[in-house]
Amino acid sequence: MLTHRNYRAFLEAATEVDGFAYGEDETVIIVMPLFHVAGTNVSFSGLAQGGRLLLVKDFTPADAIRMLREEKVAHAFLAPAMIQMMLMQPDANSGSYPALQSIAYGASPIAEDVLRRARATFGCDFVQFYGMTESAGGGSYLSPSAHDLPGKLTSCGKAWPGVDLAILDGEGRELGDGAIGEIAIRGGIVMKEYWNRAAATEETLAGGWLHTGDVGYRDADGFYFVHDRIKDMIVSGGENVYPAEVESAIMGCPGVADVAVIGVPDDKWGESVKALVVPSADGSPDPSAVIAWARERIAAYKAPKSIDFIDALPRNPSGKVLRRELRAPYWEGKGRAVG
Repeated sequence: MLTHRNYRAFLEAATEVDGFAYGEDETVIIVMPLFHVAGTNVSFSGLAQGGRLLLVKDFTPADAIRMLREEKVAHAFLAPAMIQMMLMQPDANSGSYPALQSIAYGASPIAEDVLRRARATFGCDFVQFYGMTESAGGGSYLSPSAHDLPGKLTSCGKAWPGVDLAILDGEGRELGDGAIGEIAIRGGIVMKEYWNRAAATEETLAGGWLHTGDVGYRDADGFYFVHDRIKDMIVSGGENVYPAEVESAIMGCPGVADVAVIGVPDDKWGESVKALVVPSADGSPDPSAVIAWARERIAAYKAPKSIDFIDALPRNPSGKVLRRELRAPYWEGKGRAVG
């Protein structure tokens, strides 16, 4: 349950945040679903600041590219999967985007290779947002200038104005820089409660913090980094492996159009790392080449032990990969879905 007070706090902070500060004479394109917090928030912010909203009923990458140019769009919020699909269009690099000032992205992790290509293609500022529906979509953001700081490109940035962030251990205690724990949010943007779910509300808002369920850490400069959802973590031979890190290492490999990483049963290690790869139009790469590519970029124990090729990754309307659907066939018949 998000109250008027929550959204007042959101809208007051939004005008101070890159990617949500719009001008009265600027066009904002709405491609995210309006039932998703990203679509809702971009719409609310655009209306509150007197901008022109361009509502897109059904997203297609070719149409999105055309509208960015023809409608003189200044600001957009895109899920990483949408950005990736647009980059694969032949027309993406065939012209400029003269009115485009910023592209915000969020809702799921983005691979570094995809982000670098997008910045080069669209030639505008990029802003990453991290938050939840439970926090009215706010939380942290990586500003355009921070994208150029060494080692910060994979960060979700720093806290919004009026918002506190922390890394908590399993007992709800705040951890120091570099320690891995659960990311927590506190401030006026945090929800009132879950509708008719008292136990879930108490658990999620324990200790006065919104417990995100995301694993991450804060570096010495105050930037936050998300590893992955706690429930998606792979434990292989006692070592924690975060799928987003492996996926980021694989993206950019020749022949890979998209990828998702899951844990599958392994008699020796409990779980092993498997990559499900969507091949590019040029054809499937050799599985050993994908594994070798990953091993050059991350620790050997994190690299996938096996590769399967699929036509497309299942995603929800906000672009998040449905890992549970991908995991199900491999764990069928097992007593539990972890190693």
